[in-house]
Amino acid sequence: MDFNEMKQQLLEQLTDELLVTATISQPRAKSNELKRVKLKPLMLKEIYHIQLEYQTAQTIKHENITKDQIASYLDSLFDQFRQFQGEMTTEKIHVQLSKKNKVLWKAEKTEAKSADLQHNRKKNYLLNPDTPYPFLIRLGVQSPEGKVKNQKYDKFKQINRFIEFIHDSLDYLPKDRTIRILDFGSGKSYLTFALYHYLKIEQGLDIRVTGLDLKKDVIEECSQIAKDLQYDGLEFLVGDINDYNDENTVDMVVTLHACDVATDMALARAVKWGASVILSVPCCQHELNRQLQSPQLDIMLQHGLIKERFASLATDSIRAEILKLVGYDAQLLEFIDMEHTPKNILIRAYYTGAKPKQEQRKRYEDFTAFLSAEPFLEKELKEYLK
Repeated sequence: MDFNEMKQQLLEQLTDELLVTATISQPRAKSNELKRVKLKPLMLKEIYHIQLEYQTAQTIKHENITKDQIASYLDSLFDQFRQFQGEMTTEKIHVQLSKKNKVLWKAEKTEAKSADLQHNRKKNYLLNPDTPYPFLIRLGVQSPEGKVKNQKYDKFKQINRFIEFIHDSLDYLPKDRTIRILDFGSGKSYLTFALYHYLKIEQGLDIRVTGLDLKKDVIEECSQIAKDLQYDGLEFLVGDINDYNDENTVDMVVTLHACDVATDMALARAVKWGASVILSVPCCQHELNRQLQSPQLDIMLQHGLIKERFASLATDSIRAEILKLVGYDAQLLEFIDMEHTPKNILIRAYYTGAKPKQEQRKRYEDFTAFLSAEPFLEKELKEYLK
């Protein structure tokens, strides 16, 4: 099959409304900010469309196209990308292109499946709200019958959003040995238990998880729950981020709502351990608030509320940029809806080992100089930033 035949065959499948879901990925140019495009069918005003979800490192945008537009969009997408993975109603298709457009086509027959064409369909959670989960029952999120309690539905949504981040991280975790995971400031540990359940029970991975918190009574309660659930690879310890020196290497570091520079301490530890995955929801970003000196921003910074919010956003932007400078693919993502908590930004970072360009370093230095910022995380990682 040559390149044009491949496009024609895909075009026929798409225009015949056989698409269930697909992803086009592997950019031909490293400079392409667009990382992948996801496709799914939907009905808009009783007309069949395909929705294109454009994903960059920082943003997600959507565009809906009709069947008569598909051909031109396919041409454009294959000019930019070299891989197509799609699920059709009766088969799965994988297309891999060489630099010179030599085609590798693989198709696998599957059981007949219908596409979901509802635009505003019910949210598909990784944890089904109608399925009883022992850890959610034990934590009081579900009733003994497995129904999510009305007053706990926001917590259930938060847990599922977190599980989505864990799911997206699977490719960065080792599969040939025990995966070591640390959760700093685990608190009541809803998300720690969810992480353990998803990776161990649902994915069948060999993991060892430690939750660390300063509250002794909370740790004792979580330890008892883990014992009751027979979560043998999950432990809870009383301790502080600064005092935890029991590891040489860690694969994933989670830190949720560690206050002010405690977040930076956890991020620095993660980098020094060589963690492949970092998930962090910061809070109480006071350090930069105290340092801010930028006359050009005085119109904003004269208002305490605005200064606090600006400092918070700038702090997390600086943290993400520092992680990029030490070899991570770092993003700032929405954790849960703003209506549930104002602390809704999550830093997600995957280690790639990419070396920063000189202009990237300069951009960071110019930004911190403009704010008169001396970030704690920069000081902690100065050896890695050389």
